[in-house]
Amino acid sequence: MTSLSFKLSRGVLGTTTPPIPLAYTWAGKYASAHGPLLDMSQGVPGEPPQKSLQDALALASSSVEGFRYCPSEGELTLRQAMADEMRVVYGEDTDVSAGDMSLTSGCNLAFVATIMTLADAGDEVILPMPWYFNHQMTLSMLNITTVPLKTRPEDGFTPSVSECAALITPKTRAIVLVTPNNPTGAIYPPALLADFAQLAHDRGLALIIDETYRDFITPARAPHALFAHSAPAWRPYLIHLFSFSKSYAVPGHRLGLVVAAPAFQTALGMVLDSLQICPPRPIQLALAPLLASLRPGLRDTALGLQARRALFQSCLPQGWEVGSIGAYFAFVRHPFAGRGSKEVCERLAGEMGVVLLPAAFFCDADALREDRWIRFSVANCGEQGIRSVCKRLGECAAVFGWE
Repeated sequence: MTSLSFKLSRGVLGTTTPPIPLAYTWAGKYASAHGPLLDMSQGVPGEPPQKSLQDALALASSSVEGFRYCPSEGELTLRQAMADEMRVVYGEDTDVSAGDMSLTSGCNLAFVATIMTLADAGDEVILPMPWYFNHQMTLSMLNITTVPLKTRPEDGFTPSVSECAALITPKTRAIVLVTPNNPTGAIYPPALLADFAQLAHDRGLALIIDETYRDFITPARAPHALFAHSAPAWRPYLIHLFSFSKSYAVPGHRLGLVVAAPAFQTALGMVLDSLQICPPRPIQLALAPLLASLRPGLRDTALGLQARRALFQSCLPQGWEVGSIGAYFAFVRHPFAGRGSKEVCERLAGEMGVVLLPAAFFCDADALREDRWIRFSVANCGEQGIRSVCKRLGECAAVFGWE
């Protein structure tokens, strides 16, 4: 018998272990010397869904309709409701309809399917760096070249339009932005997004904007005006991605959204039909009639996260410096010169019981000017958890013998 032949993806940053599971292997070595394990690694909602959604989901999950297929692009009622929500978020002038939308089994799949629709092996896609590692991993698995667009702490980790323009080649198919950003938390100003939109339009490229965390911008304001009737036509170049997981606290029910021109949706549908058949139906049936009624809860969550971010900044021990912060995340510079972010995070998890993700998981290792940045997911912990994390950060130098 011959052994099974298989090919490992290049994965992310030279490792074939996905970042979150690797961080949990570090945490598995923790012996509870400093109290319970404190997890600020993964960007997950810290609270359950609103009660009305829990009740509706229970009913939808046991209904006859909930067990059946839905259209491959998702329930029309939910897509129509999302068009209404986008007019609330982006302004009444927003030019978006249900025909511009496809629902997907999570926002990661929305990105995978979008890239498969846009690009082939050997093409190039520009990603600001630090990047969301699943985006880079997707490109790697598809043999599409990731072109890093470096961002810097002195710029608040926002990308430069002029530097992006210099990276465009005949093989470039798309520019990808994430705002509010994962991992840095940076919120890209509307004017910056408009400049990237102009660049993409002028150069005949797709501009993919992942706005998974848009509902946590505080104070609440329109993220941009790209969808407005009064703006230049967005459909020739813009692709918007959204995740229901974060806003509605349902990550286990895997529901994402792609907003793009109907012509693009037709091509995307061919990809989605092979990957998912259709997105999960019960969560769609539950959400469709409730979206407007859930808005006050979204605002409360955003304000709660704002308070957590402020508490986190006030509790950080001396030497730990916030480079950028917003929505779920803070990007923080550790104080230990000569120690890489991965080394610090591994020891924090295994010896202090604090699980974080190093900048090395979000960057090419040789592109880091200073590998001292760590992502904190502020959304994961309540107030006491944040205080406890910061207390342990203040104690870790003595425990590690680095004082």
